[in-house]
This record gives sequence, C-alpha cells and structure tokens, in this order.
Amino acid sequence: MSTTLIQRHGTCQRYSDSVVHAGTVYLVEIAADTTLDAAGQAASMLAGVDRLLAQAGSDRRHLLMATLYLADMADYDAVNAVWDAWLPAGCAPTRACVQARLAKPEYRVEIALTAAVAQG
Repeated sequence: MSTTLIQRHGTCQRYSDSVVHAGTVYLVEIAADTTLDAAGQAASMLAGVDRLLAQAGSDRRHLLMATLYLADMADYDAVNAVWDAWLPAGCAPTRACVQARLAKPEYRVEIALTAAVAQG
C-alpha cells in the first residue's frame, strides 16, 4: 500500500500555514501587521505569500486560484492596486474577491490560494 506524501508547513493544532500535495500548494495568509490600512495589510500579506510559496517550492508565477476576503468592499480598489503591482504580467490566476466578516476586527484582508509547485 502506497502512502501519499503530504508536506505541512507551520502546522499547529488548528491549521497549517501551507500544505503541499501532488504538486500543488495550498495556503491562507493574513497581514503580519494588522495596524496598517487595507493596502498596507495587502502588501504585508502578499510578502507572507511570497515566503510561503518559496518554502513550498513555488512562486507567484505559478498561482492557480486565489480568493481574497475583504472586511469592507470599500477597500476593493486599494487592495487591487497592491495585487496588480505584485502579480507578474501574464500570470493572473482565477480569482474571487468577497466581503466577509474576518476572524478579528483588525483584519482588513485575507487570502486563500493554490499554486503549482515549480518544476526544476
């Protein structure tokens, strides 16, 4: 009987920062500094995404799907400006952006995404 290899990074009792399985990376990230406005939190969050993707053997050019959660849709344009500047040309994943009540009131933005592991 074969065992499927699952790699978990930053695992605690409740969640993992990222999980890699069958050449796909799954992750969720929030801003490291929640005192920032939505654009600042988006930039902080995407820096964390870069770190997690690198740890999993991927990068932003290999994104497959992203879901952005905003505490307030009034932040949509500001967050999109950060997202658009961060995303490499021609590498846009499928994406949804929704308003949601996030886990803590100071959170302005959260992201869930999948990416392919980069091939050698």
